[in-house]
Amino acid sequence: ASMRDIKRRKGSIQSTQQITKAMKLVSTVKLQRAKQRAEQSKAYFNCMYETVTSMLARTGGLNHPYLRAGQSGKKAVVVITSNRGLAGGYNSNVTRLVTRHPEWKKEDLELYCLGNKGRETFARQGYQVKECDSDIVESPVYADAAALSARLLSSFAAGEVGEIYLAYTGFKNTVSHIPTLLRLLPVGVSQEESQQENQAQESGAVMNFEPEDTEALDMLIPKYITSLIYGALRESVASENGARMQAMDNATSNAEEIISDLTLKYNRARQGSITQELTEIIAGAEALG
Repeated sequence: ASMRDIKRRKGSIQSTQQITKAMKLVSTVKLQRAKQRAEQSKAYFNCMYETVTSMLARTGGLNHPYLRAGQSGKKAVVVITSNRGLAGGYNSNVTRLVTRHPEWKKEDLELYCLGNKGRETFARQGYQVKECDSDIVESPVYADAAALSARLLSSFAAGEVGEIYLAYTGFKNTVSHIPTLLRLLPVGVSQEESQQENQAQESGAVMNFEPEDTEALDMLIPKYITSLIYGALRESVASENGARMQAMDNATSNAEEIISDLTLKYNRARQGSITQELTEIIAGAEALG
């Protein structure tokens, strides 16, 4: 490559490096706010999940629509991604939970995409995208999660879907983000909690409801699902900014290495050009002599 080509490429890489460095700084600032909000909501998120599952483990086998799969074979899946790329594997890790699920077929899924990147991926692969909301992931609020929860429950109650799932990225820390697939309905009980249920039934310590178990679950389960969706939105926003910060940091470091390599090539080309000019001058002087 000529010196001009190397110089032009070096300038282009330097411009890209300035962009990635600025994006890293922006993501770092956003991450601090998102991390604080995720940690504030996580306590309620975990407490609601543990309370409801523990309570259901002691109900003595209630027969409630929210506790058993519907007759429909379709599954509603809420997928939380971002509206923008340049976040490493953040978006692809979540979408793979759906596209590579060993027991799911695309014709049996109704997708609720929260974020444009998920919608683009699923539409390209031929999945049915029932709803897409790009604004909810920019600044999650509880009211939006409650509205989505109401639509999901309405679809479940009408028999349009038999199960409801949530796919999101859990926020563990700044560098660790865990793609998670969680079943919302029917509400599941873990093996440990099932053992607690059996022990409770044997001891006669079954939970009582006042006024009625059906009314209590009709009120409690929607709040439970809303809290899970809202908590997932908060954690996903923190994970997105953490993943983008890491991706931009790696891109900046890679740009620095490329610039160093191009600088070395430019100096070698410049040295070769000077040597060639000196050789030509000396050869010309000898010819004249």
